[in-house]
Amino acid sequence: MEVAATPPRRPRSVHVSAEMECADSSMAVEPEPMSPTGRILEEMGVCIVVLMGLGTPVNLPVFRAGIETELVTRFPRFRSVQVMDGSKDGKPGWVQTKVNVDDHIVVPVLDPAAVVFDPEKTVEDYVASLSTLPMDRRRPLWEFHFLDFPTSEATSTAVLRLHHSIGDAMSIMTLFMASSCSTADPARLPAMPPPPKRTGAIYQPQPRPALSSLGDYLAWAWSYFVLVWHTLVDIILLAATVLFLSDPRTLLTRGDNGESHRRKRFVHRSISLDDVKLIKTTMNCTLNDVLVGVTSAALSRYYFRKSGHTNTKSICLRSFVPVNIRPISSRQTYVTKVETGNRLSSLICPLHIALHNDPLDYVRKANRSMHRKKSSLEVMFTQVVGELLVKCFGVKIGAFIFHRLGTHTTIALSNVIGPAERITLCGHPIVFMATSIYGQPQALTMHYLNYGSTIKVIMAVDDAQFPDCHQILDDFAESVKLMKDAAVLSNLTIST
Repeated sequence: MEVAATPPRRPRSVHVSAEMECADSSMAVEPEPMSPTGRILEEMGVCIVVLMGLGTPVNLPVFRAGIETELVTRFPRFRSVQVMDGSKDGKPGWVQTKVNVDDHIVVPVLDPAAVVFDPEKTVEDYVASLSTLPMDRRRPLWEFHFLDFPTSEATSTAVLRLHHSIGDAMSIMTLFMASSCSTADPARLPAMPPPPKRTGAIYQPQPRPALSSLGDYLAWAWSYFVLVWHTLVDIILLAATVLFLSDPRTLLTRGDNGESHRRKRFVHRSISLDDVKLIKTTMNCTLNDVLVGVTSAALSRYYFRKSGHTNTKSICLRSFVPVNIRPISSRQTYVTKVETGNRLSSLICPLHIALHNDPLDYVRKANRSMHRKKSSLEVMFTQVVGELLVKCFGVKIGAFIFHRLGTHTTIALSNVIGPAERITLCGHPIVFMATSIYGQPQALTMHYLNYGSTIKVIMAVDDAQFPDCHQILDDFAESVKLMKDAAVLSNLTIST
């Protein structure tokens, strides 16, 4: 049953001048420059969608006041519009403007019968409809949608839609943590996630050892030789991907070459963080390794069941993986500063579609692949070259190249660290959070979001290509269960 009403189509407006959008005559009209990554995302039309399950019915006046005093005040992008003129070099930028919060709040009128019959599908259909609607560029590019009816997971639902040029998932999540309080103790801010082991670039140079032996010196020198070799290989493969190298056509690959922005459906499922940590400890790897392995296992189950292929030879697809390039995670400093903008680079990682007798083999392969990527400067190369292309040849060239990377790979894969405990945002306890994007070329996008004791598996899928997308979520849950059972059995075998 489809949603009977969707948000009204607002007119797509052109970029306006800084003078028109300045909040008052005393405010400087020189825009703040937009980052090269932000310009590429703006050109591609990529938007972020954040679903938040609320533990209480929507109290609109309270939530509105929270948006105004917390989000708009703390985050300059929430009170800024994009402009094309007014800057000295004529490049796009941000200029602050007056914000009428009511212009950014949508309470749709939905079919009561659809809400009663299947509230989960009603929410899905409504959020899917947002992926087909343009945003009003005369205002700051964000909006809240409130669906005030219960689902199986929450009492009501709030949906934040914002343009990706405003910021990446890390900056948005940091904003939420800085603007919320702990649900367990409203007098304090929410507990921060544990500090990441990696505080700099994904590649960490090995310190020069004391020259106690020739072997130590040769091992140190060899690590740099491997770094150079892996980087050269990755750069060649990256260039080949832009020019001609694409993944084999499978039922997971987008059929229209990613040219049309078709409707996306957003679905999600919760898995236990403790189960993932158990697998991580058993395999002596990272959480990311486990999640990549689970993705490979789940998509393999779906692919071979759906295709009916009896040849179980491994199919090597590739995933486009955004990487946070902030030198120190802003989660550790959010009390004093909320970072803005997009600080992203990317990797292209292998994703194997195969059937293994041992479920933990998927994690082993993922661990080897990710370890290999950590001994390469591919992330730094992608960032530097991407910024140079935008500065020297314009944003259309940069967007074209990133679009080619998307159309020649099969899946986009991202992991976001959320609050370590339940939070209350704008006066409403948040039961769950699910973050995703639309506007990217791939037909299938996977996001993982840690929140409290759970991990949300979130998929953004081409609505026409994956009508059975909930079966993929079932495969994720089953893959985690099989891996957990295998890890427990492995631990018992070792202990005996």
